[in-house]
Formats: sequence, C-alpha cells, structure tokens
Amino acid sequence: MQLGFNENVMHKGVIYHIQTEDGGKKNPIITTLLFKEGVIITSKKTSYADIIKSDKLGVVVKEIMRDQHGTMLKNLKDGVFDKKEEKLEPQTKPIEKVVEKQGGPLVSEKSLDDIILEYLSVSEKE
Repeated sequence: MQLGFNENVMHKGVIYHIQTEDGGKKNPIITTLLFKEGVIITSKKTSYADIIKSDKLGVVVKEIMRDQHGTMLKNLKDGVFDKKEEKLEPQTKPIEKVVEKQGGPLVSEKSLDDIILEYLSVSEKE
C-alpha cells in the first residue's frame, strides 16, 4: 500500500480538499476524492487489479496516484466542477421525527452526530 496525497487548494476564494489513496493489494483501487466544506463534490476510482503481479507495482501505483491526483487538481482549476457545485443544495439539519411502533421509537431522523452527543450527555449525568 502506497502513502496517499492530501492537499488543500484555493479555487475562486473557496478551500477544497483533494485526497488520493491506495486500497492496497487486497483492494487494488486508487481513489481520489474532491471535497468542498466536507462534502464530496466528485470522485475518481482506478483499479490496478490487472497489474497486481507486476515487479514494479509500487512504482506504477505511485505514478497512477500522482497522475490521478494531478488530473483532479487540474480539472478543479479549469472549472470542470463549477457547474456541478451549483447543483448542490445546502445541508440543513433534519426535522426530528420519530415513528412509534408498539411502545418504542423505531426510526429517528436525528443526525448521527446528534444521537452520539445525546448519548454522551446522558452517560456523563449517570
């Protein structure tokens, strides 16, 4: 498994994060993600399963990672994702709704963060 790349990039006054990682021999996929404010804008995956037995696997994987990361950066700077971003809706906190069934809540629309914080605050009181 190769060490990945992480980079913060300023584009049109906004900081984006590009992350490229190798899944290793058991999961021979290189994944590059582009984030804006913690939300994934786009991703790119490349399998290298066909070359897993190569003598120079480490060198080839590192080169694929570098190219894929660089292409994502170039596409960001070239405005390829600008239109895609416009379609993103701002994330809002969901309205809490609980479905009751035979005496207990079955489904909650609270976020996982809210559920964890509630659990931790109850645990601290006990």
